[in-house]
Amino acid sequence: MNSPNMRFRIMAMVMVMIAAAGTASMSLDAMASPPAKQASAPGIPGIPGSARLDHVLLWAPDMDRATAVMTVKLGFQVHPGRDPAGIANRYVRMADRSFIELEALTRPNPDMDPGSRADQDLLHGGAGARTFGLGSNQLEQARDFLKGDGFAVTDIFSAPANDPDGQGPGHPPRWRLFAFTRQPLSSGLFFIYYSPPPTAADLVADDAASRVHPNTAQSLDGVWLLSADVEADRKQLAKMGFTHSSPVHLANIAARGYDIEAKGTHVFVLQPDGSGRAADAMASGGAQVLGVSVSVSNLARARRWVERGYEEKNLVGYRGPLGDSFLAPTYGDLGLWVEFHAASHSR
Repeated sequence: MNSPNMRFRIMAMVMVMIAAAGTASMSLDAMASPPAKQASAPGIPGIPGSARLDHVLLWAPDMDRATAVMTVKLGFQVHPGRDPAGIANRYVRMADRSFIELEALTRPNPDMDPGSRADQDLLHGGAGARTFGLGSNQLEQARDFLKGDGFAVTDIFSAPANDPDGQGPGHPPRWRLFAFTRQPLSSGLFFIYYSPPPTAADLVADDAASRVHPNTAQSLDGVWLLSADVEADRKQLAKMGFTHSSPVHLANIAARGYDIEAKGTHVFVLQPDGSGRAADAMASGGAQVLGVSVSVSNLARARRWVERGYEEKNLVGYRGPLGDSFLAPTYGDLGLWVEFHAASHSR
């Protein structure tokens, strides 16, 4: 198995079909005050609230076209993946080890597990994202915490012994994960842990080179979940231990909801705020991973690249929840908005 999504597929073979129903200036006006912040449960270092954003699974109708968008129009480096059973993947890997995974069907009637088929049934062959992963260094404790709190978690699944990207016999599996037989959010969610990477000098150098991008991307700092019920999603995340939330208004996509902190990264749970981009996306595709926020070390360079790539002049910048930002016009190409913001902290 070659990817975190393949991990998700292994898990999905024993899951029930997931019904996955489905930034501009921050504004606190016209938004109900959030509940008082609660302290995370003490003495349990592995609670899910200690996890952070790891990656997003992004489907594309055509892998080469999606790769061209990511590279030529947006200035990312795309790393090759594999193509098992008619579902190919490629990676946009960040310096902090977060990433975006591109996926595409490569032949008619591929071997699709229930999770992949559920995504495709929702996307109708189009582009977009419905699932994201959170990384945890205490996977067993996180699972036990969630199970004890009533969440329908799966068993923990590991990379197979013949994982082509693993380190071979005698080494721990490259990854381990669990998800849910009943998804707790309006978008699909799973938790994942990675074993330490190889230490051979050539492999370390290759890995570092794969994380350098012409647009100066550094990290995947935020995921935007478009939800029909932001209060329900906020409460579910708080129950998981993600208790630090602030109201947020994203005027450039006409959405409002909550910015929920996940160990220095951000899960934005959003709903349409009148007519606009969020309402259009909800009407056409239902609940979804609507966008991502990517930090860059040189915001001006990233903006120049995207303006050239899309042949658009003067993309409007703004002060968003994560700082100085601009929104790339990617939704028509990817079914996902990509926001770039100036890196202001190390993860």
